[in-house]
Amino acid sequence: MSPPPATVRPRPSTGRAGDAFAARFTAVRQVSQDLVRDLSDEDMVVQSMTDASPAKWHLAHTTWFFETFVLAPSMAGYALFDARYPYLFNSYYEAAGPRHPRPRRGMLTRPSVADVMAYRAYVDAAMTQLLADRPEVAEGPLADLIELGLHHEQQHQELLLTDLLHAFSENPLGPAYRAARPEPAPTATADVGWSQFEGGLKSIGDAGGGFAFDNERPRHDVLVQPFRIADRSVTNGEWIAFIEAGGYRQPEFWLSDGWATVLAEGWMAPLYWQQVDDGWQSMSLHGVRPVALDAPVCHVSYYEADAFARWAGKRLPTEAEWEVAAAGHAPTGNTLSSGALRPLPCVGNADNGPQQMFGDVWEWTASPYTAYPGFRPAAGAVGEYNGKFMCNQMVLRGGSCVTPDGHVRATYRNFFYPFQRWQFSGLRLAEDV
Repeated sequence: MSPPPATVRPRPSTGRAGDAFAARFTAVRQVSQDLVRDLSDEDMVVQSMTDASPAKWHLAHTTWFFETFVLAPSMAGYALFDARYPYLFNSYYEAAGPRHPRPRRGMLTRPSVADVMAYRAYVDAAMTQLLADRPEVAEGPLADLIELGLHHEQQHQELLLTDLLHAFSENPLGPAYRAARPEPAPTATADVGWSQFEGGLKSIGDAGGGFAFDNERPRHDVLVQPFRIADRSVTNGEWIAFIEAGGYRQPEFWLSDGWATVLAEGWMAPLYWQQVDDGWQSMSLHGVRPVALDAPVCHVSYYEADAFARWAGKRLPTEAEWEVAAAGHAPTGNTLSSGALRPLPCVGNADNGPQQMFGDVWEWTASPYTAYPGFRPAAGAVGEYNGKFMCNQMVLRGGSCVTPDGHVRATYRNFFYPFQRWQFSGLRLAEDV
């Protein structure tokens, strides 16, 4: 497929704000390219389950976002790269028109990977031109939409790796996405510590001053009772104790829907775990590896997290409690740029308050994903981004080892269905005071 001819050549931006904005756009888009540099075309087309999407589709869909919501409405004379692509690469935006069925994205052997890369290059060139021709965009209303598109792409960068891990787990060869870095020296898992927080009216949600998704607003007060929260995530070693104690065989610890899922799916351990003669091993982005006892447990559902907490005599924190505990902590940790691509053991000190609040694993909370008081979705198609999913899902907080840097913050609300566990999801315990 050949792209339409370019009509205007990009010019350098004259505004420093515009230069910085264009540089950020280029940097985020480059991360996506970097994530697939070692993949074969075959790796990029497979769809291993209906919840996942091929890597090729992620690359095209994030490009479609900028073409559909930014370039087509804002750039005079813009010509679509291919008029058929909106049908192929729209995800769930009803207002943007019909779309290819999600469960059949793996059937899209065409367009080729090369075509998708050409699509990305075409849209990137047009975006660069737009930002050069209109430097005021970096500080105007269109900037908010472009920033949304960049954070949308970062979400798909994480999903690309999450989906790829699931696809590789289905391959009997157990392929590695990237070679593992040297394993840290084994350490004894310290007893979990606890940080205590006073109750009262607490303000949660976005306070302004930077990017936030609409589901993080408006900021509002919630009544929080005094609570304690663990200073680290639950570890693999602690999860093995749960398994060996019969946790997956005792219905008294499980929600009714969770127990029904355990029976129907035959769950006996986290996703990707396999028991071997000398312990446990798990599929990872580094291939099949021994389970690290002192690292955070990963790839567990809300049902499993809730059952573990009950078995341990604790509970999951609410999302308000989690946010109160995370306040004041820099949103940094073992995220994508660390290169670890796996959860790492906690190395903090309880005297400094809760550790591992950001990175390593998304942490399930006890809170259903619903609208904050006063929430209103945006007008138009972008209003479908979050609001229409506020039903039957649970909130996770904190980010993971494959979350792009700069993408999370204390107010960030991730959400998944309680049975889903292919995400890098774990847990942290809490208790009443």
